Amino acid sequence: MKEKRTTYFLGLGGNLGCPEENLVRAAELLTKNGIEIVRASSVYRTEPVDNPDQPWFHNQALEVRSELGPTSLLKVAKSIEDAMKRLRTLPKGPRTIDIDILMAGGLILETPDLTIPHPRLAVRKFVLVPLAEIAPDAVHPGLKKAVRQLLDECPDTAEVVRLADERVF
Repeated sequence: MKEKRTTYFLGLGGNLGCPEENLVRAAELLTKNGIEIVRASSVYRTEPVDNPDQPWFHNQALEVRSELGPTSLLKVAKSIEDAMKRLRTLPKGPRTIDIDILMAGGLILETPDLTIPHPRLAVRKFVLVPLAEIAPDAVHPGLKKAVRQLLDECPDTAEVVRLADERVF
């Protein structure tokens, strides 16, 4: 009997080393852990939000499918971050890679280690712009709004630039 595969949306980002290469490497490691990448957004260069005194980030959204439950997927994500030498010395500070679970179908989950949908999803352009590129009609299960609507209503004024054509959103 085949296990049920869940569709997840992941946010990837980093600003240390070679950020674009780190995004590619993180995606490779996800697939090596049995996670199927369905769609990937463009890569965006994004202004740091909470801690502005650091290099700009490169961010990307992925739609993935996996038989893993959310907690197991989180463990895989953290193991990839560790393998890629992510240091957690400063909250919201510089990092080689960050992998966040943004949404998991219609699931709403809150544990001490994991909140789905991601608690700041609706107020971060660096997440919403790439996510809207690949899943504009995906609905935030708590807010009952499509990603494109969340982006239209987002209060974040930080700059988000698609690297492919340097278009500013």
